[in-house]
Amino acid sequence: MDIVVKGRNVEVPDHYRVHVAEKLAKIERYDHKLIRVDVELFHERNPRQSDTCQRVEITCVSRGPVIRAEACTNDFYSALDAAIAKLDTRLRRAADRRRVHRGRHAPISVAAATAGLPVAGLDDVAAPAGGTATATAVEERPEEHDDQPWHIARAKVHPADPMTVDDALFQMELVGHDFYLFHDKESGRPSVVYRRHAYDYGIISLDT
Repeated sequence: MDIVVKGRNVEVPDHYRVHVAEKLAKIERYDHKLIRVDVELFHERNPRQSDTCQRVEITCVSRGPVIRAEACTNDFYSALDAAIAKLDTRLRRAADRRRVHRGRHAPISVAAATAGLPVAGLDDVAAPAGGTATATAVEERPEEHDDQPWHIARAKVHPADPMTVDDALFQMELVGHDFYLFHDKESGRPSVVYRRHAYDYGIISLDT
């Protein structure tokens, strides 16, 4: 398993890289097919955000689904600990799901929670906290528009492999986002599942 540590607006010292490697050494017990773990450090320069100015994002790439976690605190060490705690929970959830698929348990489908939900309009969607990410996602550089007041900081393209609503919800939980874009296997439509409140979800689909 390769561990890649890099920083944005911050220089990563060697002793922190060693600390990260030691902290992540145990995660392979959940998935022995892990290929790479990307750890990114971000420093927020706004003094008004001093309590959450250091952010750590961890992305695990394996032969299975991508698993991601992030945390923000006032120092990189506690942010790393918080992110690893979230990552540990999501890795354990993925490992449990693999055991379910091997017939060790009788699962209750998460899709049952969304069965019968109406297709929501755009006015019903809360603003998402982050973007989607998959193991094969390709990040593209956005076009610059100096004459526009808005700025697209990141753009990603990923394969539209058909999946069920249950799988889309599972993928959304693993990457820790409030929404997930996918190709609905049953309807054949481009769709988005999103979190409304707690375990209450919604679905938006395009009429093709």
